[in-house]
Amino acid sequence: MSMPHSSTDNPCLSCGACCVTFRVSFYWAEAEVQGLAEHLTEKLNPFYSCMAGTNKASPRCQALDGKVGEEVVCGVYAHRPSPCRELQAGDEKCNRARIRHGLPPLYSEPQAA
Repeated sequence: MSMPHSSTDNPCLSCGACCVTFRVSFYWAEAEVQGLAEHLTEKLNPFYSCMAGTNKASPRCQALDGKVGEEVVCGVYAHRPSPCRELQAGDEKCNRARIRHGLPPLYSEPQAA
C-alpha cells in the first residue's frame, strides 16, 4: 500500500492530529511482524508496546514528521501498527484529535433522531 500524493487524496497528509493525541499501544509482537524499527517502539509491559513518543502527557509519535494541521508524513506508514490502521479519517477518534488541536472535524457526526 502506498501513501497518496496529495492532501486532497488523503486529508491525513495535512493533519497528523491523531499522532500527537493518542498513545498508540499494541501487542508487543506486532512491531516485529510489521517491521517497525526497535527505536520507534517503547515497551509498556510484558505484553504491550507503544509507538515511541506516544506514552507521554503531550504525545507525539516519533515516526511523524512535519507540522500538525499543515503538512505531515508518517515515516512508517506502510509498517504502521494496528491502532493506526484502524483509525479512519473523519471517525470519532479522528475528529476528537482534530478538535483538540484546533482543527475542524472532517465530517459531521450523524445526528441522533
